[in-house]
Amino acid sequence: MAVLEFNKVTKSFGSDHKRVEALKETNFHAEKGELIAIIGPSGSGKSTFLTIAGGLQTPTEGEIIINSQNITKLNEKKRSKVRLKDIGFILQASNLIPFLTVDNQMKLLDKVKKGNMSKTELEQLYNDLGIEDLRHKYPADLSGGERQRVAIAKSLYSNPSIILADEPTASLDSERAYEVMELLKTETKNKNTTTIVVTHDIRLIEYCDKVYKMTDGVLTLEK
Repeated sequence: MAVLEFNKVTKSFGSDHKRVEALKETNFHAEKGELIAIIGPSGSGKSTFLTIAGGLQTPTEGEIIINSQNITKLNEKKRSKVRLKDIGFILQASNLIPFLTVDNQMKLLDKVKKGNMSKTELEQLYNDLGIEDLRHKYPADLSGGERQRVAIAKSLYSNPSIILADEPTASLDSERAYEVMELLKTETKNKNTTTIVVTHDIRLIEYCDKVYKMTDGVLTLEK
Protein backbone atom coordinates (compact mmCIF):
# COMPACT_ATOMS: atom_id res chain seq x y z
CA MET A 1 0.00 0.00 0.00
CA ALA A 2 1.30 3.44 -0.93
CA VAL A 3 2.10 5.65 2.05
CA LEU A 4 2.38 8.80 -0.08
CA GLU A 5 0.70 9.49 -3.42
CA PHE A 6 0.70 12.38 -5.86
CA ASN A 7 -2.18 12.18 -8.34
CA LYS A 8 -1.83 14.63 -11.25
CA VAL A 9 -0.28 17.25 -8.96
CA THR A 10 0.87 20.63 -10.25
CA LYS A 11 2.10 23.77 -8.49
CA SER A 12 2.20 27.21 -10.07
CA PHE A 13 3.10 30.63 -8.72
CA GLY A 14 2.01 34.00 -10.08
CA SER A 15 -0.38 34.61 -12.96
CA ASP A 16 -0.48 35.53 -16.64
CA HIS A 17 3.00 36.31 -18.06
CA LYS A 18 4.54 36.04 -14.56
CA ARG A 19 3.19 32.53 -14.01
CA VAL A 20 5.85 29.99 -13.05
CA GLU A 21 5.16 26.24 -13.15
CA ALA A 22 7.33 25.01 -10.28
CA LEU A 23 5.89 21.49 -10.51
CA LYS A 24 4.43 20.17 -13.73
CA GLU A 25 1.85 17.37 -13.65
CA THR A 26 3.29 14.74 -11.34
CA ASN A 27 2.21 11.22 -10.48
CA PHE A 28 4.22 9.56 -7.73
CA HIS A 29 3.84 6.95 -5.04
CA ALA A 30 6.07 5.73 -2.23
CA GLU A 31 5.70 2.49 -0.32
CA LYS A 32 6.57 1.51 3.23
CA GLY A 33 10.23 0.65 3.70
CA GLU A 34 11.44 2.66 0.70
CA LEU A 35 14.34 5.10 0.81
CA ILE A 36 13.96 7.39 -2.20
CA ALA A 37 16.29 10.08 -3.53
CA ILE A 38 15.25 13.05 -5.64
CA ILE A 39 18.16 14.70 -7.37
CA GLY A 40 18.38 17.77 -9.56
CA PRO A 41 19.83 21.28 -9.77
CA SER A 42 18.72 24.24 -7.67
CA GLY A 43 15.43 25.70 -8.90
CA SER A 44 14.30 22.45 -10.51
CA GLY A 45 11.28 21.99 -8.22
CA LYS A 46 12.69 19.54 -5.64
CA SER A 47 11.90 21.64 -2.59
CA THR A 48 8.43 22.46 -3.95
CA PHE A 49 7.80 18.73 -4.28
CA LEU A 50 8.94 18.15 -0.71
CA THR A 51 6.86 20.91 0.85
CA ILE A 52 3.75 19.72 -0.99
CA ALA A 53 4.45 16.14 0.11
CA GLY A 54 4.60 17.35 3.71
CA GLY A 55 1.44 19.41 3.56
CA LEU A 56 3.32 22.70 3.98
CA GLN A 57 1.97 23.86 0.62
CA THR A 58 -1.19 22.87 -1.24
CA PRO A 59 -1.01 21.92 -4.92
CA THR A 60 -2.55 24.10 -7.61
CA GLU A 61 -4.18 21.00 -9.04
CA GLY A 62 -4.29 17.30 -8.18
CA GLU A 63 -4.43 15.27 -4.97
CA ILE A 64 -2.00 14.40 -2.19
CA ILE A 65 -2.79 11.21 -0.26
CA ILE A 66 -0.97 10.27 2.94
CA ASN A 67 -1.72 6.89 4.50
CA SER A 68 -4.97 6.65 2.51
CA GLN A 69 -6.13 10.11 3.62
CA ASN A 70 -6.62 12.80 1.01
CA ILE A 71 -5.09 15.90 2.61
CA THR A 72 -5.52 18.20 -0.39
CA LYS A 73 -8.67 19.98 0.77
CA LEU A 74 -7.99 19.87 4.51
CA ASN A 75 -7.76 23.19 6.33
CA GLU A 76 -4.45 24.19 7.91
CA LYS A 77 -5.42 22.97 11.38
CA LYS A 78 -6.21 19.48 10.10
CA ARG A 79 -3.12 19.39 7.87
CA SER A 80 -0.95 20.33 10.83
CA LYS A 81 -2.34 17.33 12.74
CA VAL A 82 -1.36 15.08 9.83
CA ARG A 83 2.13 16.59 9.79
CA LEU A 84 2.53 16.09 13.53
CA LYS A 85 1.33 12.48 13.42
CA ASP A 86 2.84 11.21 10.19
CA ILE A 87 5.73 13.35 8.99
CA GLY A 88 9.26 14.00 10.18
CA PHE A 89 10.98 16.93 8.48
CA ILE A 90 14.74 17.30 8.13
CA LEU A 91 15.21 20.77 6.67
CA GLN A 92 18.33 22.71 5.65
CA ALA A 93 17.48 25.29 8.30
CA SER A 94 17.72 23.06 11.35
CA ASN A 95 14.35 24.25 12.70
CA LEU A 96 15.41 24.02 16.35
CA ILE A 97 13.83 26.18 19.04
CA PRO A 98 16.61 28.54 20.19
CA PHE A 99 15.68 28.69 23.90
CA LEU A 100 15.45 24.92 24.40
CA THR A 101 18.32 22.51 25.05
CA VAL A 102 18.68 19.43 22.89
CA ASP A 103 16.92 17.27 25.48
CA ASN A 104 14.11 19.78 25.88
CA GLN A 105 13.55 19.88 22.11
CA MET A 106 12.53 16.22 22.45
CA LYS A 107 10.52 16.74 25.66
CA LEU A 108 8.44 19.38 23.90
CA LEU A 109 7.43 16.76 21.33
CA ASP A 110 6.31 14.52 24.19
CA LYS A 111 3.84 17.22 25.23
CA VAL A 112 2.16 17.43 21.85
CA LYS A 113 2.43 13.88 20.46
CA LYS A 114 2.22 10.35 21.80
CA GLY A 115 4.07 7.32 20.50
CA ASN A 116 7.54 8.83 20.41
CA MET A 117 10.75 6.86 21.00
CA SER A 118 11.39 5.35 24.41
CA LYS A 119 14.17 6.74 26.61
CA THR A 120 16.39 3.80 25.63
CA GLU A 121 15.73 4.32 21.91
CA LEU A 122 16.52 8.03 22.25
CA GLU A 123 19.82 7.26 24.01
CA GLN A 124 20.73 4.93 21.14
CA LEU A 125 19.78 7.57 18.58
CA TYR A 126 21.96 10.16 20.33
CA ASN A 127 24.85 7.67 20.27
CA ASP A 128 24.28 6.80 16.61
CA LEU A 129 24.41 10.49 15.67
CA GLY A 130 27.33 11.31 17.97
CA ILE A 131 25.40 13.95 19.91
CA GLU A 132 25.16 12.26 23.33
CA ASP A 133 27.38 14.97 24.84
CA LEU A 134 25.25 17.81 23.46
CA ARG A 135 21.99 17.07 25.23
CA HIS A 136 22.23 20.03 27.66
CA LYS A 137 23.40 22.55 25.07
CA TYR A 138 21.36 25.19 23.24
CA PRO A 139 21.29 25.52 19.43
CA ALA A 140 23.47 28.66 19.58
CA ASP A 141 26.21 26.59 21.27
CA LEU A 142 26.32 24.06 18.43
CA SER A 143 28.16 24.03 15.12
CA GLY A 144 26.19 23.84 11.87
CA GLY A 145 26.86 20.10 11.59
CA GLU A 146 25.84 19.49 15.21
CA ARG A 147 22.59 21.41 14.72
CA GLN A 148 21.87 19.33 11.64
CA ARG A 149 22.39 16.08 13.54
CA VAL A 150 20.14 17.28 16.37
CA ALA A 151 17.48 18.19 13.79
CA ILE A 152 17.75 14.66 12.38
CA ALA A 153 17.32 13.22 15.89
CA LYS A 154 14.28 15.43 16.43
CA SER A 155 12.64 14.27 13.20
CA LEU A 156 13.25 10.58 13.94
CA TYR A 157 12.25 10.82 17.62
CA SER A 158 8.55 11.16 16.82
CA ASN A 159 8.49 7.82 14.92
CA PRO A 160 6.94 9.32 11.75
CA SER A 161 5.64 7.11 8.96
CA ILE A 162 7.21 9.48 6.39
CA ILE A 163 10.58 11.25 6.68
CA LEU A 164 11.13 14.16 4.30
CA ALA A 165 14.73 15.32 4.16
CA ASP A 166 15.89 18.43 2.28
CA GLU A 167 19.68 18.21 1.81
CA PRO A 168 20.07 16.42 5.17
CA THR A 169 23.85 16.11 4.85
CA ALA A 170 24.60 19.62 3.54
CA SER A 171 26.36 20.76 6.73
CA LEU A 172 28.23 17.49 7.30
CA ASP A 173 31.63 16.23 6.23
CA SER A 174 31.75 13.14 4.04
CA GLU A 175 32.18 10.67 6.89
CA ARG A 176 29.26 12.09 8.87
CA ALA A 177 27.15 12.30 5.70
CA TYR A 178 27.59 8.60 5.04
CA GLU A 179 26.83 7.79 8.70
CA VAL A 180 23.60 9.79 8.51
CA MET A 181 22.52 8.08 5.30
CA GLU A 182 23.29 4.69 6.86
CA LEU A 183 21.16 5.68 9.86
CA LEU A 184 18.28 6.85 7.65
CA LYS A 185 18.47 3.59 5.72
CA THR A 186 18.44 1.55 8.96
CA GLU A 187 15.49 3.53 10.37
CA THR A 188 13.60 3.16 7.10
CA LYS A 189 14.05 -0.61 6.92
CA ASN A 190 13.74 -1.48 10.62
CA LYS A 191 10.66 0.67 11.26
CA ASN A 192 9.14 0.21 7.79
CA THR A 193 8.92 3.95 7.28
CA THR A 194 9.17 5.87 4.02
CA THR A 195 12.07 8.28 3.55
CA ILE A 196 12.44 10.80 0.72
CA VAL A 197 15.78 12.60 0.46
CA VAL A 198 16.25 15.65 -1.75
CA THR A 199 19.94 16.08 -2.48
CA HIS A 200 22.55 17.48 -4.85
CA ASP A 201 25.02 14.87 -3.66
CA ILE A 202 24.90 11.92 -6.04
CA ARG A 203 27.26 9.98 -3.74
CA LEU A 204 24.28 9.40 -1.45
CA ILE A 205 22.06 7.68 -4.00
CA GLU A 206 23.80 4.33 -3.50
CA TYR A 207 21.89 4.08 -0.20
CA CYS A 208 18.52 4.51 -1.92
CA ASP A 209 16.02 2.04 -3.35
CA LYS A 210 14.79 4.42 -6.04
CA VAL A 211 16.23 7.57 -7.57
CA TYR A 212 14.15 10.24 -9.26
CA LYS A 213 15.46 13.21 -11.20
CA MET A 214 13.76 16.60 -11.16
CA THR A 215 14.33 18.89 -14.15
CA ASP A 216 12.33 22.09 -14.70
CA GLY A 217 9.44 20.80 -12.60
CA VAL A 218 9.32 17.36 -14.26
CA LEU A 219 9.92 14.28 -12.11
CA THR A 220 11.26 11.14 -13.78
CA LEU A 221 12.34 7.79 -12.36
CA GLU A 222 15.97 6.98 -13.11
CA LYS A 223 16.56 3.45 -14.42
